[in-house]
Amino acid sequence: MNTKNEIGTKIVGMGICLPEKILTNFDMEKIVETSDEWIRTRTGIQERRIIEKGQATSDLASEAAKEALKNAGLKPSEIDLIVVGTITPDMLFPSTACVVQRKIGAENAACFDISAACSGFPYALSVADGLIRAGQYRKALVIGAEALSPFLDWKERSTCVLFGDGAGACVLVSTSQKEKGIIATYLGSDGTYTDILKIPAGGSALPPTHQTIDDRLHTLKMEGSEVFKIAVRTMCDAIFEIAKRAGAKHTDIDCLIPHQANLRILQAVAERVDIPIEKVFLNLQRYGNMSAASTAVAMYEAWEAKRLPPGSNTVLVAFGGGLTWASIWIRW
Repeated sequence: MNTKNEIGTKIVGMGICLPEKILTNFDMEKIVETSDEWIRTRTGIQERRIIEKGQATSDLASEAAKEALKNAGLKPSEIDLIVVGTITPDMLFPSTACVVQRKIGAENAACFDISAACSGFPYALSVADGLIRAGQYRKALVIGAEALSPFLDWKERSTCVLFGDGAGACVLVSTSQKEKGIIATYLGSDGTYTDILKIPAGGSALPPTHQTIDDRLHTLKMEGSEVFKIAVRTMCDAIFEIAKRAGAKHTDIDCLIPHQANLRILQAVAERVDIPIEKVFLNLQRYGNMSAASTAVAMYEAWEAKRLPPGSNTVLVAFGGGLTWASIWIRW
């Protein structure tokens, strides 16, 4: 927690961008051997958003950023830091954050991306929070954005039904009010599980070749049962740890905003940490798993639904490939 003379941080504006194209479970039935009933009962997902041909992650991120800036009452030129959490950058380099900088006209910002898969947004938020507290920056644009659909194997029903595209953004600024804003952050990872959730090819280990394309190694691979077990454990641990770091109890959480991966996972987490499911914000039925964008979009929608009133305690919690996990305690 902040001490009397420390710099704190608070969120002053949020925005989202969701592709117009909606792919329902009934649409999925025409693409791969599956059914609406199979998907809903195993995941809770009913539909997801899919980018149009020619759209890129930076397009979604830029639109979300513009709305966040508008809601914050700030001009792009006032932003001095842009951090984008994504595993689907426009290209290997330059960073998607730099592309966003150009598209929105934030000429005074330092820019970089963070790759933490589905934990990308809370990771990015934690890093921006730390840099502001250190006095290096005052106004940061933090974005979670993904265009996952081009990286899915549309013949693999166990993965292609799970994911969607989207972006969420927030503006984080310095504050002297220690009782509000980001109260605590927690990041973790375990590299021994790198193989259970990944896109194998496209980097220096497996550069693109005709063979890697033919073998579908540029698409997302996941060992679902292993991910499920680890996700429940790591998110529960992250909730208990963030409460400890915030000097609070997990029962003080008014709204839990988890990574929207699978309804069964989220129900198991709520049960194990003894948080009523009514306090857990859910939107995966409409968007599926948007990786780094999930918690960002969910936080925006929770705010729009008036689930984050002044004085309330919110926890963002996520897990992702790496494996990574993260949690953030926010007091509004």
